[in-house]
Amino acid sequence: MTATTAVGTPGRTPGAITVGNIALSFHRATATVVRRILESYGHEVRSVEAPHEEAFALLGQGRIDVLVSAWLPASHGGYLAACRDDVRVLRPHYAPYCLWAVPPYVPAGSVRSIGDLARPEIARRFTRTVDGINPGAGISRFSVRAIEEYGLARHGYAFAPGTESRFVERVERGVREREWFVIPLWRPQYLNLRHGLRPLADPRGVLGGVDAASPVVRREAAGRIHPGALARLENLWLGNDGVEEIEHLAHTPDGGGFSA
Repeated sequence: MTATTAVGTPGRTPGAITVGNIALSFHRATATVVRRILESYGHEVRSVEAPHEEAFALLGQGRIDVLVSAWLPASHGGYLAACRDDVRVLRPHYAPYCLWAVPPYVPAGSVRSIGDLARPEIARRFTRTVDGINPGAGISRFSVRAIEEYGLARHGYAFAPGTESRFVERVERGVREREWFVIPLWRPQYLNLRHGLRPLADPRGVLGGVDAASPVVRREAAGRIHPGALARLENLWLGNDGVEEIEHLAHTPDGGGFSA
């Protein structure tokens, strides 16, 4: 594909814009909305998907024009720091946060907080491999810390990073078999909606708190984006519920997934 000329001048065609997203389903959901906005203003949109660290590196190298999205400040602030002067952070389009959750059939009276998992009578019931996603994700880094801070390692708990597909399969299998397990999760994520997973309290505050999920645009690219499209991206608000709905629809049998 050949990049075209800048936008905003009469008779000129909006140019190609590369939209990148972190390689997880809910990031795909929000990137789909961003792509459609850009396309509605005549832009040709290229898509790039990569793991957390690589996506921010591509942004810094100028190989991604718009990254959807940076979770700031806790989860992705360190990744963005390397190119912060070269980008414009738009207003957030949802308010994500990390959590640990258990299936709804685990009694709330017995397991209310992460610390409860260390009680011997509870630990005996639980699968103590805590399956997560790739190591670079904020929830993965925070989960390693949670196991240390709450003394869970002494009771056999260990964090095991993995792929998104293995992570989803693990939740689906655990719920199907009514297993007592804890899963490092976040909102928005469609498994919350599908299975009614119950978040555990984090009294030590090790899971990062609430972030702001913002599209990040390279300053050079902002000058090539149609002003109307940039204004819509600046004011885009989906909310956690909205992102989960989009993601959940894409994972229903007739949802069709996400198209590039």
